[in-house]
Amino acid sequence: MLSRKGIIPEEYVLTRLAEDVPDHARYRARERRARFVGKSGTCNVAHKNIREQGRFLQDVFTTLVDLKWPHTLIIFTMTFLCSWLLFGMSWWLIAFAHGDLDHSTQLQAGGARGAGEEARGFVPCVTSIHSFTSAFLFSIEVQVTIGFGGRMVTEECPVAILVLIVQNIVGLVINAIMLGCIFMKTAQAHRRAETLIFSKHAVIALRQGKLCFMLRVGDLRKSMIISATIRMQVVKKTTSLEGEVVPLNQIDIQMENPVGGSNIFLVSPLIIYHVIDKNSPLYDISPLHLNHHDDLEVIVILEGVVETTGITTQARTSYLADEILWGQRFVPIVAEEDGRYSVDYSKFGNTVKVPTPSCTARQLEEDRSIIGSIPLSPKSTSRKRSFRLKPKFTITDEPS
Repeated sequence: MLSRKGIIPEEYVLTRLAEDVPDHARYRARERRARFVGKSGTCNVAHKNIREQGRFLQDVFTTLVDLKWPHTLIIFTMTFLCSWLLFGMSWWLIAFAHGDLDHSTQLQAGGARGAGEEARGFVPCVTSIHSFTSAFLFSIEVQVTIGFGGRMVTEECPVAILVLIVQNIVGLVINAIMLGCIFMKTAQAHRRAETLIFSKHAVIALRQGKLCFMLRVGDLRKSMIISATIRMQVVKKTTSLEGEVVPLNQIDIQMENPVGGSNIFLVSPLIIYHVIDKNSPLYDISPLHLNHHDDLEVIVILEGVVETTGITTQARTSYLADEILWGQRFVPIVAEEDGRYSVDYSKFGNTVKVPTPSCTARQLEEDRSIIGSIPLSPKSTSRKRSFRLKPKFTITDEPS
């Protein structure tokens, strides 16, 4: 504020702000890798210098749906107002050309006796049109089919009948487009993705004697996602043998889930895992690589059809290198209580430490004796049974 008023030079203020930031904070902000996909699923990509802007107008409906709500409401209001004003001007011009305004003035003023009788025998194109205001009101009545009964089109002017037909057709088209746009904005697929959740962190631990990359996914709604599929990509900077630098190289990796394949039955939260083998881009990853400045990002994409609406939805998230926890696994959150399964979402992202070798999957595959030196943790169960003890008692007759 002081720099804006000219009391303190702006260069001094910027220098002081930079000095107030600790060295380690500036280092982390400078070294941390930029996300390609945010935790909420938004893509961190800015499109610049687009020269062919006219391509957006070729798909007007999608452009309207993609606009923000304030812009959509402004366009919605202005479309109807402009159409009412345009046809209101048309009705006023028709009345002016036919002389309806002059005869209406004579009827209101009374005029001479002969002129009044001549005016009473005159048939206008549209009754009760006295000015542009009345023509504008008649335009609204025609387009929204209100029909108050004070104004109507007569058979005197064929042009008026033609304008009436055109305005009805244009009004129906505007209603269809704008109402369809409002409906699509309220029923967009990403709205359903708000209740599809992923764990904040991913983990790497042993499963069946192999290092696995694991994450947890869940659905907060009771309505299911039909034909849900999940896939994962690793995005990192790579250099080809010819020296070509690919800043965002996307590599698909195979995902595994408890039901097998890429389809999942998302009734309760599931732990999705990827076996780190020789075909995996994580084959040479060790705990030393999981820091904030390492060039690694894992993108998870969940797709499916919403059961209630039939619209395909997609939920996305990503994990940077420092959001991957080594040597931990997720705690069980599903328990059996009172004859049904319950899910405790308060522990959805909780993890516990487990014995895990601090080496890459390549080293573990080359030397299997590393697993033998690791103490195994006791097996845990993801199902907890609870029973209600019923009191046992007998009824006996008291001796009289």
